Amino acid sequence: MARKERFNNQEEELLNKLICVNRVTKVVKGGRTMRFAALIVVGDGQGSIGLGMGKAGEVPEAIRKATAEAKRNMIKIAKLDTSVPHEAIGNFGSSKVIIMPASAGTGVIAGGPVRAVLECAGIKDVRTKSMGSNNKINCVKATFDGLAKMKTAEQIAALRGKSVEDIIG
Repeated sequence: MARKERFNNQEEELLNKLICVNRVTKVVKGGRTMRFAALIVVGDGQGSIGLGMGKAGEVPEAIRKATAEAKRNMIKIAKLDTSVPHEAIGNFGSSKVIIMPASAGTGVIAGGPVRAVLECAGIKDVRTKSMGSNNKINCVKATFDGLAKMKTAEQIAALRGKSVEDIIG
């Protein structure tokens, strides 16, 4: 019973951001069938984020499916205080997102879909630049790619078997 309560409390703390809802059409013999595709980003504000897409005949059902998938696909990203540890470039399709660290008080300088991902992750000071395609789905996936590539100095030192002072210099 205690485990179930803890899981429910964790779900309540998650931030949900609806990025977009697309109406998709399939042409069949009897005519066109309309469905909806939703893209959701879920985060705890502490460095864990998830991305989910859901498709259904009605918008609320598509959002519910996307939220469930986002919670299943959560990843932990590297953070350095309120910013990111280093610059990274995320690619997906023809979208490219450059994520750069910023000093405290800068805020989130990012476009719509990228901003939603960074806010869910709990990153408060960052600069970004989106290039190439501005398709919302591709921009969000490129941002996830860039954030997944980030590593802290402690993680790099552990991989190389050295101390943090040797890495930083």
